Amino acid sequence: GGAFLAALPIAARHGWPRIPWRHAAGIVFTAALGFPLLAFAGFQFAPASHGGVMLPGMLPLQVAVLLRLVHGEPWMRARVAALVLVIAGVALLARDTFGAHPGAWRGDLLLFSGSFCWAVYTLLVRRWRVSALTATLTIALYAAPIYLPVWFLVLPSRIGAAPPAELLFQLGYQGALAVVLAGFLFTRALMALGPTALTAITAVVPALSASAAWPLLGEPLGADGLAGVGLVTAAMLLGVVQARDAAGGVTGQR
Repeated sequence: GGAFLAALPIAARHGWPRIPWRHAAGIVFTAALGFPLLAFAGFQFAPASHGGVMLPGMLPLQVAVLLRLVHGEPWMRARVAALVLVIAGVALLARDTFGAHPGAWRGDLLLFSGSFCWAVYTLLVRRWRVSALTATLTIALYAAPIYLPVWFLVLPSRIGAAPPAELLFQLGYQGALAVVLAGFLFTRALMALGPTALTAITAVVPALSASAAWPLLGEPLGADGLAGVGLVTAAMLLGVVQARDAAGGVTGQR
């Protein structure tokens, strides 16, 4: 709802998104519904530190696999090493918090699925060459009319118990900032950098989220958890270097 309201003045100025309905359906299904619903459901079972690693941490792995399967893109040694570090880091993080959160594996599966939806969206908008503005408006304007009636009429909701200040904050933060502004910037960067380099830049997210979850949410990490965050972050940094070197090689050939 917040994204819909934030996108209305933008659509009034730039026009409603002009996009084939199949492309719109793919974007809405993956980025507007699949990613947020699966991610938020995952946080009901898994701690925030898991989300910080599973959502951005698994994204480069999923994008690399999809690029290999769909486009036949070869894997360099640096990419293989980065993917191995990602898998090892996620395994250590799960081991660290399994005892304290015995049902976390359910949340991890949901978070992984949400990340996969975003990986598919990343490749779809790149393949279809959808502009950042069109993709962002499609997500913001089409999701609310589809999902809100289901949420109000079918699904149980406790929105009436939420303080008005919290509702306004979430409308602004999740709607205007997370969906419209961040979504636009991500997609714009995708067009400029490509999926491999962009997803590798998410290196900073796992360490930041896991570190912040400790003092803010009381979710401490043990030695395995800290090592897992470190491995995933190292993998993402390695991916950044590999993507930069690959881009430099292409530029040199040109």
